[in-house]
This record gives sequence, structure tokens and C-alpha cells, in this order.
Amino acid sequence: MLPHSIRIMREFFVAGGRKLSYLDFGGPGTPLLALHGHYNEASAFAPLAEALAPRWRVIALDQRGHGESDRAPRYERDDYVADVAAFHRHLGIGPVAVLGHSLGGVNAYQYAARQPDRVRALIVEDIGAVVDCDWSFTLRLPRHAPSRHDLMAALGSTAPYLECSFRRSEGGWGFSFDIEHTVASQKALNGDHWRDWSAVACPTLLVRGTRSDELAAAHASEMITRRAGQARLTELPAGHVVHHDAPAQFAAAVEDFLSVPG
Repeated sequence: MLPHSIRIMREFFVAGGRKLSYLDFGGPGTPLLALHGHYNEASAFAPLAEALAPRWRVIALDQRGHGESDRAPRYERDDYVADVAAFHRHLGIGPVAVLGHSLGGVNAYQYAARQPDRVRALIVEDIGAVVDCDWSFTLRLPRHAPSRHDLMAALGSTAPYLECSFRRSEGGWGFSFDIEHTVASQKALNGDHWRDWSAVACPTLLVRGTRSDELAAAHASEMITRRAGQARLTELPAGHVVHHDAPAQFAAAVEDFLSVPG
């Protein structure tokens, strides 16, 4: 459920012939663009938006194939980065801070690397410069469930991480993403992205969950070493979805980082 203390607007725009959706959490604050990971959508950032208001105005994109945005024929790296650029242009704002989790983290640092004049600060949540994604979990997801309760039960302990993407349809309950599209996106995410990570010029915060099964401690340290003086690492007691497992600490780390003049 979205918090009631901030005014949330769902908006749409067209990029490359496809409709993309986003949530603008509103307020008078400085814009912070947010990019979710696989299995999620813009609404996943509602708690963060509430925690950062009113100083920061979170605007979160439903990335292609997720949430209320259209499905797409491709989920390649350049496609996602082009969507972020179109999103930024649509908003009509200048250089901004960009935050991304997992899939969104790679999209965020690739956008920052390729459009350095458009990103003034970067927060990357629990994803590396080399990605080796395992999509076996995706293929095990239930296609449909007769009720929301049944879908929660089928997912077990992972249900809270996917709950923002639950959708009801004529066939029962499922997700706001397609399983096959997610697998295609995960396959395209895999690879060595050191070149983009190293090319980022703006101040960067890398956030790692100490229980993460995605970003190893040694790899996170190497990411910071390769960008000495530009990037810093914060580790929080969490798994891969740090903003979910440690919401208050994550928001505090983000706010602290953004509050330092860049």
C-alpha cells in the first residue's frame, strides 16, 4: 500500500512507440529518479519517497515490461538506457541524481556513463560491474493463482519482495511482468560492464546488503577501488533488496550521500 502522506501521480509518456508509465511522488523537493529491479515496479520506492520527502521528490519509472508500462520486443542494455534518457527528457529537468536497484542499478550507471552531463549523483543498490544472473527462480514462479492469498502462499518467504507487482486479472492473480520477458531481460543483463562503471564521472554511492547473494563483498570493494575518490561503499544488514530489508537505514544512507555537496 502506498503511503498517504505524500501526493502520488501516475503519469505516462511514449518512447520508441511504446507507452511507459511512472510514479511522481510529488512535493517541492529536488528530483531523484529511481529505477527498480526485476520483479518490481515504481511503487517499490514508495517507502523511500516518503522517508526522503519533502527535501527530495522521488520520480520512479515503470521500466519496459514492468508495472503499467508496455511490454517490448527487446530488453537489451541499450534499450533500457534509451528509456531512461527518454524518461529524463520527458520530465524536462536538468541534471539529476539517479538511483537504481539491481537491473535498475546497471541501467542507472550505464546512463550516467553515457550521459555524464545529465547525472550529477548516482546511487547503485546491490548490483555489480559484472553480472551473472540466474533466472531459474523466474522460471519457477507461479503463472497464475486463484486468489491473492494463494499467490502469497505459493511464493512463500519471497512474497513480500514481489507483492508490489501483484495483479488481478480474469485468470486469477499473477504479476505485472511476464515471466518470459523477465528471463529475456535477465539474460541481456548478464555480462561485463566494467567499462561503463569505470566511465561514470559523478559522485557515486554503492549500497550492498551484507547478506546479498548478488553482490559479493570483494567485488563491491573492487568497484570502489577502480573509482577511488569518486565512489564510496555503504553496507547494510540486508539481503539483495536493501531498500526492503533495511528501509530506514537505506533512506538515511541515501539522504546522507545526497546531502553532501557534489
